[in-house]
Amino acid sequence: MSKRNIVTLPGDGIGRTVLEEALRVLDAAGFEAEYKEGDIGWESWCREGNPLPQRTIDLVERYKIALFGAITSKPKDAAFEELAPELKDKGLVYASPIVTLRQHFGLDICLRPCKSYPGNPLNFIRRGPSGGIAEPEVDVAIFRQNTEGLYGGVEWSDPPQQVYDALMTHPRFRRNFAWCPKEELSVSTRIFTRKMTRRILQAAFEHAVKYGYRSVTLCEKPNVIRETSGMMYKMAQEMQKNEYPGIELWNTNIDAQMMWLTKNPEDYGVIVAGNMFGDIVSDAFAGLIGGLGFACSAQYNPDTGVAVFEPTHGSAPKYAGYPVSIVNPIAMIESACMMLEYLKENEKASRIRKAVAAVIARGEVRTYDMLRLTGSPDVLTKGAASTREMTDAIINALQQ
Repeated sequence: MSKRNIVTLPGDGIGRTVLEEALRVLDAAGFEAEYKEGDIGWESWCREGNPLPQRTIDLVERYKIALFGAITSKPKDAAFEELAPELKDKGLVYASPIVTLRQHFGLDICLRPCKSYPGNPLNFIRRGPSGGIAEPEVDVAIFRQNTEGLYGGVEWSDPPQQVYDALMTHPRFRRNFAWCPKEELSVSTRIFTRKMTRRILQAAFEHAVKYGYRSVTLCEKPNVIRETSGMMYKMAQEMQKNEYPGIELWNTNIDAQMMWLTKNPEDYGVIVAGNMFGDIVSDAFAGLIGGLGFACSAQYNPDTGVAVFEPTHGSAPKYAGYPVSIVNPIAMIESACMMLEYLKENEKASRIRKAVAAVIARGEVRTYDMLRLTGSPDVLTKGAASTREMTDAIINALQQ
């Protein structure tokens, strides 16, 4: 088989560090690829006024598959201040490049698995019925609608007159917000479409069928957000009844779910939600399996074949400046495993995951987060493994 072409998007901060470690593991597993690096993130914004240059979009368009590290995003005013002086009069406005990438390529399906590794000292524990300590196994697949909802980017401060007039046609807006001067008003929309809602629901149900989960939980807020969450719940009910009768459909409100996930996380299988609530619930479940150092994701468009794989942590710029990197690379390595599975390289993905599991179970090599240390350069003197040492241990286990 000829080598595959994979786009690498290191991004900012620790993004480059963890991505390089994942590539080392892929190489050790025998995955052969040509890597095409693309520019994305804060440096591109500051230097060019565009955090997602067209040349990077063209790379992803051509090669379809991308591994992404992490980006730095800052509020509107801070982003403007760091823009190159010669660009400040161009009317440029910073927009998250990863959100732009998702919307440009229609990467509407986002999968964020949260599965606990035995022996991870960061796993969630609770008091058992007899007073002892219980450590429930967490094995949840979270499907997040990735291109609509609150992250759709349709928002205004001091909205145009026609938008304001349209809002004034709604009786609740007139009653509750007519007092506010238009120039003091900011509006963000939450848009759901039936087409994309069906796609994310179908992806969740199909995953449950394929991997033997007994339930799909819709995590929204249909009792309050009646139009968008309500539409999603009604569609889920119809699909479960007519297409997936063998899968149970559960309905939880996002606020209640935050309580229940620490009471009985082992009860949940597949969870599906809109953009914002999917973001929240996936981070919450990630906290039960060790935090963002273990949180991976895939986002893809099944129609075009474009797929991007990334850890869900941020760029952590302060850690990027340490003489020796201390960050946990496992989330990025797990994201690379998701890429392998997408490419039908299941055997390699399985071997890597078994190696990660073996290292965690042995407990001899642990990054600072696994030792519950505060991130600082001196954690290496307290027994923490560096980023490279953790990767070395995984590679060693892989080759045994």
